[in-house]
Amino acid sequence: MHEIIRQRRRDLVLARANVNLLVDQAVAAGVARKLIFSYAGLAGVGLLGPARYAIENARIEWEEYTHYQLLARLYAGAAKLPFFPLRSGLGTDLAKVNSAIRTITCPYSGETLSVVPPLNPDVTIVHAQRADREGNLHVWGVIGDIREAVFASKKVIATVEEIVDESVIRSDPNRTIVPGFMVDALVLSPWGAHPSFAQGYYDRDNGAYFDWDAKCRDEDAVAMYLKEWIYDVPDRNAYMKKLSAEKLLSLKVRPYYSTPVDFGRID
Repeated sequence: MHEIIRQRRRDLVLARANVNLLVDQAVAAGVARKLIFSYAGLAGVGLLGPARYAIENARIEWEEYTHYQLLARLYAGAAKLPFFPLRSGLGTDLAKVNSAIRTITCPYSGETLSVVPPLNPDVTIVHAQRADREGNLHVWGVIGDIREAVFASKKVIATVEEIVDESVIRSDPNRTIVPGFMVDALVLSPWGAHPSFAQGYYDRDNGAYFDWDAKCRDEDAVAMYLKEWIYDVPDRNAYMKKLSAEKLLSLKVRPYYSTPVDFGRID
């Protein structure tokens, strides 16, 4: 997202279940024309700044869903379905502010169901723990909507903490959430999820979220933040060098391995 902001991209539609710090920064930088989301806020910290202001003052378009509805849109997009039926959402006010949420009569039971349209992003960007050079991604911990978003998308960019030999990926095929043939570009990017976390590599940098929260409702402070941490930083490596060694060490996690499984083998 920082690179997208640095390149001064404009008129983008950003779809993300959790619209948080990065999307807030993108809106502040003028990147977004529209937001599609199911939650908007800095988790555990507070409300958004620029994104909330832009929505409340009709400066950008927006579509809000429940988490399940947004996941259903991606699933429909991945499965090439015309819509996805749900019981979720009936009786809420979401359909009053989002015309994409509609109802149909079930042809089997006659009951009223809520439906949402498919979502097929032009580009999906995901971050994973590791991959081989063919782009087969290993993901563990919170998987979220990675698989659905990848299969629904036209193009996929994957950033990873490390690139490993294919024998590592083959040793645990059930952890391959995304197959390599779905990945169009693979980028080695250690600490690529910061200030969020990567399970097994580093923890969430809560201080970064509180720092943004303290600035995000002041236009001058936001401009200074974007200049210091994005526009004046040429790439991700330079961004990481701006973070202190003490900060990075405090976020590192100790090993905590799951119990091995035996896949069995016949020689």
